[in-house]
Amino acid sequence: MMEYKVIGKRLPRHDALLQVTGRAIYGDDVVRPGMLYAKALRSSYAHAKILQVDTSAAERLPGVKAVITAKDVPFNRFGFTHLDQPILADDKVRYRGDALAVVAAECWEAAEEALGLIKVDYEPLPAVFDPIEAMKPEAPKVHGDTNIVAHIKIRYGDVEQGWREADEIIEETLTTQMVEHAHIEPHAAVAEVSPQGEITVWSSVQRPFLVAADLSKILGLPMNKIRVISTAVGGGFGGKNEITMEPWICLLAMKTRRPVKMVYTREEEFQATTVRHPYITKYKTGVKRDGTLVARQVEIISDCGAYVSWGYSTLTKASIHAAGPYRIPHVRIDAYLVYTNNNVGGAMRGFGVPQLGFAYEVHTDTIAAALGMDPIEFRLKNILEDNSALPTGQVLEIVTLKETIRRAIEIAGWRKEVNIP
Repeated sequence: MMEYKVIGKRLPRHDALLQVTGRAIYGDDVVRPGMLYAKALRSSYAHAKILQVDTSAAERLPGVKAVITAKDVPFNRFGFTHLDQPILADDKVRYRGDALAVVAAECWEAAEEALGLIKVDYEPLPAVFDPIEAMKPEAPKVHGDTNIVAHIKIRYGDVEQGWREADEIIEETLTTQMVEHAHIEPHAAVAEVSPQGEITVWSSVQRPFLVAADLSKILGLPMNKIRVISTAVGGGFGGKNEITMEPWICLLAMKTRRPVKMVYTREEEFQATTVRHPYITKYKTGVKRDGTLVARQVEIISDCGAYVSWGYSTLTKASIHAAGPYRIPHVRIDAYLVYTNNNVGGAMRGFGVPQLGFAYEVHTDTIAAALGMDPIEFRLKNILEDNSALPTGQVLEIVTLKETIRRAIEIAGWRKEVNIP
């Protein structure tokens, strides 16, 4: 038998000694000489036009060294697939997490006090928080003339034929909630500008090169002038996948020629960072009395919040997995990405699939119960096998799901009387 050097072996974590001795450097551990401290002023409304932002009183406060607003940002938009999110809100605010101004001061207390001196004139607008309501033509518009960002379609076989072949048609709507990553360490970063104009950013971020690329566009600098150092990350799970405060502290460091640090409070983590997308998923499945699946129709409505972020790519992956790991000859999938005035949906562990995995497996149990079949027996009857095709047309040459389920049944001691195919 082959002797594996890695698989099945207990291996030491290379960062374990640093962690247990307290020598690991996290974002808030970074200290630079002459460092300033930054705080952001966030919106008082979920949806409103910005008429004026007056920072003059804040700028005069002792200890305050700089205040920036949208007018200070060279390129005031970012986004992974859609450039729809401002670095600092300019025309209007679209959720309560939008920032309008950022202050750099000699201490946290002065920066916090300065926020209270910034005056913002708003024109409140109607807001929409329900994605189904947001899809209606008469709903308040978060961006442009429609809240429907994207409609993803997958067609496989002929579902109308499938309904005719089915003995039973079972429908079910399942929903998942918004989830905050709640990592122990909040977002934290420090930016410093060298005498030659090169920027170094220390940040608790999962994808430093993506942050560097975004900063290059926002600041109007070549990437070889920007260095992003990922500090030890005290939990991320996708929540530290993209930029947050990095553009602000870079701009403040460039303006003051001093290093600038920013650390989110726990309240800011919940108010202004990305979340797992809430999904509303409608399943309609046709099945024969012997338990054979023949057709499935799925509609997914994803609440992406005020900006797209990773919503489109997340929904694409969710759509691909929406039919579940089952052999179904006729499939129709329609997925909608919808703007609301809620928190922004972004990357989170599983990237759209946990919402759908929950939905299609609950629906599978519902079908099995309706047919009076054991849920495991029903799954094994329909599970993907070698050379099965997915609704996208991809053919899976090797599939070990049956073997995995059988082994799980054995370990779990599932009902002995079940007829396992």
